[in-house]
Amino acid sequence: MKILVTGSCGYVGTRLVPSLLEQGHQVVGVDTMWFGNFLEDHPQLTLLEADVRNIDDIPMDGVDAVIHLANIANDPCSDLNSKLNWEVNALATKFLVEKAIDSGAKQFIFASSGSVYGVKEEPEVTEDLSLVPISDYNKTKMVSERVLLSYADEIAIQIIRPATVCGYSPRMRLDLSVNILTMLAVTNGNITVFGGDQTRPNIHILDMIGVYHHFLAHPEFTGIYNAGFENLSIMEIAERAAAKTEAKITVTPSNDPRSYRLSSKKLLATGFVQKYGVDTAIDEVIELFKDGTLENKDEFHNIKAMKKLGLDKGA
Repeated sequence: MKILVTGSCGYVGTRLVPSLLEQGHQVVGVDTMWFGNFLEDHPQLTLLEADVRNIDDIPMDGVDAVIHLANIANDPCSDLNSKLNWEVNALATKFLVEKAIDSGAKQFIFASSGSVYGVKEEPEVTEDLSLVPISDYNKTKMVSERVLLSYADEIAIQIIRPATVCGYSPRMRLDLSVNILTMLAVTNGNITVFGGDQTRPNIHILDMIGVYHHFLAHPEFTGIYNAGFENLSIMEIAERAAAKTEAKITVTPSNDPRSYRLSSKKLLATGFVQKYGVDTAIDEVIELFKDGTLENKDEFHNIKAMKKLGLDKGA
């Protein structure tokens, strides 16, 4: 199968692309490479430094499926530049699905976000609950979902609402809850927790990759699916990291109201099997920091990297 992966050099893409190649797929990767490129050359990989906003630069000839990961990720980064956020996260998605249809692609897998639900009190947040996005980032994901579903009679649309991803990638992200709290534990011996009561669903990066493989193999499972398995408070995550590192925890006030849970029963009903978890991710970060593989670099914090590139001023 020939697969177009946007955001191929990102946190998830850097581990997804090699796994697709290992399965024998031909991959066309597209990425701005704002955060670098950690992918190795492969005879079945065509890697392009391109911006998804420039649809004429995105090759679709012979593409069977699109996995659309490219986005301005998370609330703080989206707030840096609202115009960039809407252009990349919403407008580019519309152009991509239209070009995919025109080119004869059969599947379009979209990485949305579990944060589209907003603040929810329900113990189980299922796919049929109302969406109440509270940030620009959430809104662009919600709009993209609705745009994509309007094309559902022309191409298999599979929308994934991931939880917060954790675990190691060569293009690491240390601005995600499990990863950064564990990194604070091993580098500072102290974990600063803002608030702590906020609940976040989590998914290990290898399970996230497994989800994309699962849907790629099952185009019949169309529609929207949550992907998250451990609903933990920020304090619970910090306590797990502290227990493995003997780090101390310092709690400070927070004005962050975001708290949500995910139920992935619909995903599990399709036959997907979770294999990894938060503890796996914590262990990975600790081990890889200790052996020198992982460092706390600015480029592993999206907002710092975007400011260095001047993307807060325009792009």
